[in-house]
Amino acid sequence: MGVAGWDYDDWRGPVYPVPAERGFDPLAFLAGYFDVVEVNSTFYRPQAAKVARSWARRVAHRPDFRFTAKLWRRFTHEREAFTADDVKAAREPLEALAEEGRLGAVLLQFPWSFKRDEGSREWLRDVAAAFRGLPLVLEVRHASWNVPELYQSLAEQGIGFVNVDQPVFRNSLGPSARATAAVGYVRIHGRNYRDWFRAEAGRDERYDYLYSADELRPWAERAGALARLPGVRDVYVVTNNHFGGQEVANAAMLRSMVDGRKARVPPELFRRFESALSGWAEPA
Repeated sequence: MGVAGWDYDDWRGPVYPVPAERGFDPLAFLAGYFDVVEVNSTFYRPQAAKVARSWARRVAHRPDFRFTAKLWRRFTHEREAFTADDVKAAREPLEALAEEGRLGAVLLQFPWSFKRDEGSREWLRDVAAAFRGLPLVLEVRHASWNVPELYQSLAEQGIGFVNVDQPVFRNSLGPSARATAAVGYVRIHGRNYRDWFRAEAGRDERYDYLYSADELRPWAERAGALARLPGVRDVYVVTNNHFGGQEVANAAMLRSMVDGRKARVPPELFRRFESALSGWAEPA
């Protein structure tokens, strides 16, 4: 159970202490509460291997902690032919995390506009081949991908399927509990219908949403169902409704629902979201 990213200015106060002690490390801080963090920075640009190794060092106090990492957008949000140098640059931090024993999954996150047609299937085949050998998981958001052929193909290649919670419009992929590989994956994006597809909406606006316990409970049940599927070794549940620390509160609630006991959370987070966290979490 964990969160997407750790470097957000709006988490200072709701999540991270203010003022912070000298040398405060937000990544190490989060690792004290969760088991996984999904790396966002690898989506925007390739990172050097030494940077990825530094992430591993910062969570040395948590031997079981894992990173999942989003693949560079060059392969998921652009459609010009990629080069061997592009692949090498994108693989570098991922392979470094794998060598450190910290890589849980590599997230191929495609947008809603990536619809199932022959061109998209060919592109997906090429991307999967370029990153073969890494623990890949695929996120698609358009309902055209919800066909048996996709799940069979992923299973044959050992690529996991990402189950998403998102605002469901016409032709949006709905909730599911599917696993096509040893890694099961769930991503919780929020349900901000007003801003999800609004062209003027920024990242913070799009992911500004706080789930209620009733909305999260079915996902806790799906996570448990994934863990019981034959062949599934690890299940990663990542909240991505990051704005204002809401994903941290919701990740704690999900953890409590899955584990059957109250989750520990940063004291300020509990104060900020006490009405939502009451009964599910307690301040550390």
